Amino acid sequence: YPWRHTPETQLSEFNLTEIEAMLGSYTKVLFVRDPFQRLISTFMQGMGSSPSFSSFVQDVLDSGQHSTSVAWKPLVSLCHPCLIQYDYVVMFGFLRQELGHLLQRAGLPVDSFLPEFTDTQVRWTYSWLSEQMFRELSLQQKKQLSHFYRWDLAAFPFSSSFLSD
Repeated sequence: YPWRHTPETQLSEFNLTEIEAMLGSYTKVLFVRDPFQRLISTFMQGMGSSPSFSSFVQDVLDSGQHSTSVAWKPLVSLCHPCLIQYDYVVMFGFLRQELGHLLQRAGLPVDSFLPEFTDTQVRWTYSWLSEQMFRELSLQQKKQLSHFYRWDLAAFPFSSSFLSD
């Protein structure tokens, strides 16, 4: 359906037959990241207007599912992994290994396409940041966040997430 497909076209604009045909013709890759790390990243990039991480989290919780921001919406509500059969799920923090494998499976030369990743440093930094930011939250906020992201935590292996506890 190339005549109707532009970068701005939403999948929901197609009928079910067209959607099934399109999804069947693409290699579907889903990039996922621990929801708590997504919140930290969003806060650090200044996408929230809150002065502290705790107040930013409260704003997120108050807006809930009604928020239009994809920066902190649960992945399950954005990517519908129960409806779409993704060919690959790539976890943030393991990009070098997983993207290399993905390119190899696609028959592309691995080394010429991959930028330098610092996955180990990124994982350590986010682990430390997560610990610091998690301490700022009240017990109530921690429980509410775990509930808010419960489907993401159930759908993806975020075993080391602070929200999994």
